[in-house]
Amino acid sequence: KSAETSPSVVFENIQGCNLQGLSMLLESISSLAADDDFTVEVIPERNVAVVTFIKSIDTEEFVRKCLQNKRIKELEITARLLELTRSIKAENLPASISTDCISVYFQNPQNGGGPVSDVQLFSKKNAAIITFHDHKGNA
Repeated sequence: KSAETSPSVVFENIQGCNLQGLSMLLESISSLAADDDFTVEVIPERNVAVVTFIKSIDTEEFVRKCLQNKRIKELEITARLLELTRSIKAENLPASISTDCISVYFQNPQNGGGPVSDVQLFSKKNAAIITFHDHKGNA
């Protein structure tokens, strides 16, 4: 077990549940409030949702509760911790942006960033992969 646990949980096989329904279900399991205590990002092309807790909770215990929940079982939704990563993908970047500008932006703690070790810019796709020195920089 790693020293740190991810603040994010991945829910897979969510086609039987819309965003509002999933948020209400997670509120009932966690006793927390969507938007105030956690955010939900649905990735429809992958049939998954990623829940990120703003409030500090035991995400491993939350996953256990979810997997025991009757409604989650009925919908055949699976839950697992999101792996901690050092890299993120930024999309829809301005065409003229430089790697230096991206690096400065993502190093700024006010943007939730931290020390950047590498920026790979994909100009044709208006995207970049930003790699941080450690996983805490990609909050």
